[in-house]
Parts: sequence; C-alpha cells; structure tokens
Amino acid sequence: MQRKAYVPGAVALLAALLAGCTGGSDDGGSTDDSNPGQAGTASAAAQPGRYTTLPEACGVVSRSTLDALLPGVKQLPDETQRETAYAGEATLTYDTDRKVGCRWKVESADATDHLLVDFERVVSYDNAVSDDNQAEALFARKVTAADLPAPAASATAGSATGSASPSTSASPPSSAPTPLSASASASSTPSAPASASGSASASSTATSADLQPRLLDDLGDEAFVDDVLGSSGSTAKQRTVTVAFRTSNVIVTIEYEEQSATVGVTPDSEEMQDKARKLAAQLVDSLSA
Repeated sequence: MQRKAYVPGAVALLAALLAGCTGGSDDGGSTDDSNPGQAGTASAAAQPGRYTTLPEACGVVSRSTLDALLPGVKQLPDETQRETAYAGEATLTYDTDRKVGCRWKVESADATDHLLVDFERVVSYDNAVSDDNQAEALFARKVTAADLPAPAASATAGSATGSASPSTSASPPSSAPTPLSASASASSTPSAPASASGSASASSTATSADLQPRLLDDLGDEAFVDDVLGSSGSTAKQRTVTVAFRTSNVIVTIEYEEQSATVGVTPDSEEMQDKARKLAAQLVDSLSA
C-alpha cells in the first residue's frame, strides 16, 4: 500500500501563520498577557491596615493594673491562687491573628470583680475598601448596639450652672479623674439641706452628665464608654462598665464588672469608669509602641 506523500504547502502555511503571530507582537500589537485595565485596578486597591498581628491578651495587662481592677487578688491567701488569678483565662478563638481575648475573675470579702479584654483585627476582603474603613464600619455598629443616650443631660447641666454645655465626650481625663466624693454624692448621698439644695442639684446633674454612657475623644481613633447598673436577684447590685475603642484596623473592648457582696451597696460608677479608661489608655499605648 502506497503511503501518502507529505505536502510541502502545509508546512509553508503553518510557517506563515506562526510568523504572523510573532510579527504582531513585534509590531507593538497587544498580546494576551497585556491588559491595560489590570494596572489601574491594582493601583486603586485599598491599603491594608496598620496591624497584621495581635498581642497576647492574657499578658498585656500589668499586675499593678490587675491589682487596681481586681482588689481581691492580693487578698488571696495562697500564692498559687494568686498566680492563677493574675494569669487569667484565654477566651476561645480559632485564629489568634484575627481575634484574641482574656478574662479574669476574683472574689473578695467586699465584691466579686470580672474583667474581659478582647482584641479584634479587622481585615477587608474587598479591594475597594481598606481595612481601616472596614473597622470603622464595624465600630459604628458597636456604637449603635450600645444605644448611647443623647447628651441632653449635659445641656441641662450647662443651663443649670449658667455656663456653656459641655460636649458629648466631655469627661474627666484618665490621668486626672474628678474626686470620688462627687460620684458618691450623685449616686448615694441623701439630698442636701434646703439652704443648699440649688447648688447641690446642679452639681449632681453635672456629675451625672459626665458619667453617662457617651462617646470619648481621647482614646485611639474613636471610642465610647457604656455604664449599666443591674441586679442579681433582688438584692446585690451589679455594675458593668464597657470601654471600646478603635485604632486603625484593631478594635479593643474592655468589660469591667463588679458585684458588691453587701446588700444595698452599689458599685461606684466614677471609680469603675476611671479604672477601665486607664486600662484602655495603656492598651492604646501598647498597640502604638
């Protein structure tokens, strides 16, 4: 059987086609690897956040700070118990680069104190939205969920004292808290005598405005404090102070809770807010270091 002859014309045609493709590239024509739109898209991608990792939550709070927040820790009789109390307990997490936390609980003769510190690193998976903007949106949801009251009490305090009303975020700086006696008079001291009732009322209103849940302007990029007084059963009073702040793409939440062991004694709002805000300021500094 005679085999088919190889046709030289087919080779010539194939060579011409290959030459045409190569020539198109040499003449400056576009190739499959060249996409003018890709470079513009890449350059317009949003920037990543400042933070790529998170601190070790149970080690970020100093012992001196824990002593202030959890006064019962120094009353524990056994050194092993004290070490366990200082160490805290890490919260459950599945990705320590994205979310970490630690909680402490100490009981004493006067009260039971709880402390929770939570860190969340926000990452945006949308090239058009930066990590910072995504974190800002999530923090706005936290503020909405906190349902902070309108600063009407501040305006009332300003008119009562004859001065301009303070801003929403006006509050005693963490480095220079107002005297504890002011908080005590606002929350537990009986009414003043009639001769001084006017000034006492104005002072109490101003203190109440300063301590109400509110936005803060001295922590990170944005922050707020919430203060809720509840009760366990019908006797012991329990107060929970929450301070949350955002710095770049990290959101930090502090929950500080105290329940008095004595019936009729209410945990002091000013003292607890002051302690929680001081801890928040320390965490801001540790993240910025």
